[in-house]
Amino acid sequence: MPWRTTDGKAVAEKGQPELSVLVEGVFDRQRFLELLRDFTVFGETGRGIAKIIAGYHQFHAVKRAVASTLRALSFKEAPASSGNRGGGFAEDPADFGLPGVTGYPRGDKRIGVIWHTQGSGKSLLMAFYAGQLVRHPDLENPTIIVITDRNDLDDQLFGTFAMCRDLIRQTPAQAESCDDLKAVLNRAAGGVIFTTIQKFTPAAGEQTYPLLSARRNIVVIADEAHRSQYGFKARIEQKTGAMAYGFSKYLRDGLPNASFIGFTGTPIEKDDVNTPAVFGEYIDVYDIGRAVEDGATVPIYYESRLARIELPDEEKPKIDAEIEELTEDEATTEQERIKRK
Repeated sequence: MPWRTTDGKAVAEKGQPELSVLVEGVFDRQRFLELLRDFTVFGETGRGIAKIIAGYHQFHAVKRAVASTLRALSFKEAPASSGNRGGGFAEDPADFGLPGVTGYPRGDKRIGVIWHTQGSGKSLLMAFYAGQLVRHPDLENPTIIVITDRNDLDDQLFGTFAMCRDLIRQTPAQAESCDDLKAVLNRAAGGVIFTTIQKFTPAAGEQTYPLLSARRNIVVIADEAHRSQYGFKARIEQKTGAMAYGFSKYLRDGLPNASFIGFTGTPIEKDDVNTPAVFGEYIDVYDIGRAVEDGATVPIYYESRLARIELPDEEKPKIDAEIEELTEDEATTEQERIKRK
């Protein structure tokens, strides 16, 4: 793919001669050495070992995310020259009319959201980011916890990080159960740990989640951060009548001093589910338009159609009963409207 920026701030328009941007953007001495040391991995592709080098959007997003991580953890004051901008960025959220994390207070534990479209290499981006964190002296050998909400995603992401174990300077661990998660977190420092968010659930018969670690140098990376990362308000379980919360509340009960960063291609901003409200505003944006221009992903075309569903008559009363139970707090007219849908 092309390298479309020289300084990580201005992105060259599509159609411009690319050679000068490549030379100035990649072969700056410091940037070139960083690409070789921190943004190059080797992986099995099925046709042999391949060398994989970060694209411009990954390189500058990682630089920006590291700067925001130092702010969120607030171990030491950021260098005055950085201006909270991390020494070179790709997409400033302000360019998209979006708020950013630059004005957030130090130590608030919300690192922010990386909004990179599907297919743009978020798994490798996370690995490059983790590699920067584990060797940063200000973070004092942090523990990195990678959270997903599906086992297949957990396995896929774990495979990417295992491929990058030289970059992250350790072999990642995968927690297989709640007890296993507690065991691998019982450490003084270090470690790259993979788990699903469903493991952050109180044991049967309990309403609270135990403390796993009170350390401050823990960074939680949430993949597909627009999903399963809510539920801070109490709710009443309809079947048991017990008070319960969502996974994110229990996650923060177990790791009260951890800092959180979200990666997603489709952030949500609604009153009840709001990705930036949970993780902080946007750190870096790489949208579908830019990804298509760069050849990182294919164009998406939408064709509207009506999907008709035929149900046996004997099944319809069962569905109506389920709808009435789920919408018992709604007005009768609203229930009827939902049934018709």
